[in-house]
Amino acid sequence: MPLVHIDLIEGRNDSQIKGLVEDVTNAIVKNTGAPAEHVHIVLNEMKKDRYSVSGKLKSEEDQ
Repeated sequence: MPLVHIDLIEGRNDSQIKGLVEDVTNAIVKNTGAPAEHVHIVLNEMKKDRYSVSGKLKSEEDQ
């Protein structure tokens, strides 16, 4: 059972999330031979004020 964890910053719409999990599932199936019904994906969406790069919060980029 492949289990994929994806961390990303919030802000994507339902269509983008749906496309992401479909593409990741297809890649796992193609490259491992696992059946799609055994592929599990966990999405962790982070608020922009809870993620930082180079000491700056991502929320600061919007200001």
